[in-house]
Amino acid sequence: MIKRSEQYFRYPPNLSMLDLATVVSMYRGRGEPVKAPAGEYFGCAHSFKLVREAKTWFGLYYTQLAWDQLLTKDSGGYPLTEVEMNVLGLAAGRDSHPRTRDYIEKNSGIMPQVGYMIVNDLKTFGFLEETDQAELALTSTGEDALNGIARRIYEKKFIPEMLLVNRERYVKPTPAATKGDHDTSRGPQIDLF
Repeated sequence: MIKRSEQYFRYPPNLSMLDLATVVSMYRGRGEPVKAPAGEYFGCAHSFKLVREAKTWFGLYYTQLAWDQLLTKDSGGYPLTEVEMNVLGLAAGRDSHPRTRDYIEKNSGIMPQVGYMIVNDLKTFGFLEETDQAELALTSTGEDALNGIARRIYEKKFIPEMLLVNRERYVKPTPAATKGDHDTSRGPQIDLF
């Protein structure tokens, strides 16, 4: 699937390098309004304007207008990302993947501990519910949110091919990717930038 837009919230790709307490703190603090210290300013990651007050998202800052523009239709104000789309899509049960909480958390596209928090938040917002068989199911509100984020990223209604767990099934790997000929001369060094 080809992404048609880059105008949506994203989790940092190197989030797993942080300790769990920091990740939880950043996750719980997302969307909180903050004021810059006296004599300092924040740079909005969307408009690139300098601002005195902003909302935070994992170290990035957004003006209220930019934040509102990045919110997805039918999300109820919840900042949806591709990870939430994976969780909601797996819970929709439109393919052969299990809908157990454990499977969904591990295949959300982010570290399972954050997947756990996301599932809890999506249940709180009424997007997911737990069935008698201990599986997660999509609510009608969740269906609207799922289609909203799918339309934002791919400009079409949700289909299972959009899920991270299904991409390898539908996309043929290139020969270079299968050979594993990437540069490992730096060893296990983490790239922070």
